[in-house]
Amino acid sequence: MSSGADAVDSLYPFLSTSNGDVDAVLGDVRQSTQDKAREIIQLRTAVKQRYRDEIVACASAMAERFARGGRLLTFGNGGSSTDAQDLASLFLSPGTTAPALPAIGLTSDIAVVTALSNDIGFDVVFARQIGAFGRRNDIAVGLSTSGNSANLLQAFEEAARRGLLTVGIAGDKGGRMAESEHIDHLFVVPSASVHRIQEAQTTLYHTLWEMTLLTLREVGGAADVSGNSR
Repeated sequence: MSSGADAVDSLYPFLSTSNGDVDAVLGDVRQSTQDKAREIIQLRTAVKQRYRDEIVACASAMAERFARGGRLLTFGNGGSSTDAQDLASLFLSPGTTAPALPAIGLTSDIAVVTALSNDIGFDVVFARQIGAFGRRNDIAVGLSTSGNSANLLQAFEEAARRGLLTVGIAGDKGGRMAESEHIDHLFVVPSASVHRIQEAQTTLYHTLWEMTLLTLREVGGAADVSGNSR
């Protein structure tokens, strides 16, 4: 296993430069930035090509649920919890050209999360909330860079049992999420880099958000759900 210093060197090799050559350091920084930008562009392109039809189908299914009065429930751990909150906020506050749609980030109530973690176990922090809040027309979206989070897998199982539309966004090879029978739409960002995975996942769920709103406008369903936010 590589040390922390080795990991830093592999990501930012210019930080270990010690010959005092400022121009060389700046050149390394420039090259590192260009390499990372090229990598994420290629990864986003690969995801778009691989999931073009699936994104359209998923956005259509999400729009249908919203039009029937459904709500969005989002969840994830660590950095993915931040992305889950971002996704919920996109629907709740889409700007002046679209109505707010009902969305709940299941990581936002720290009292609930810590109570469930302390009293029962961390594996149930999302499943228990879905069990309490989830309704048949709702949508459950879980994000993970590895696809192996036990609490996401339990959440998807509970959501599927209750008839929610389930959407998984994972990385690498999809992990255990790729083996789950409880996820209706699964998107896997094919990279071993957590940094690139999360960057591509952000683009992916922004695309789902935009296409869901577009679909709602096309079918005239937006007016039916504009007053449902909470």
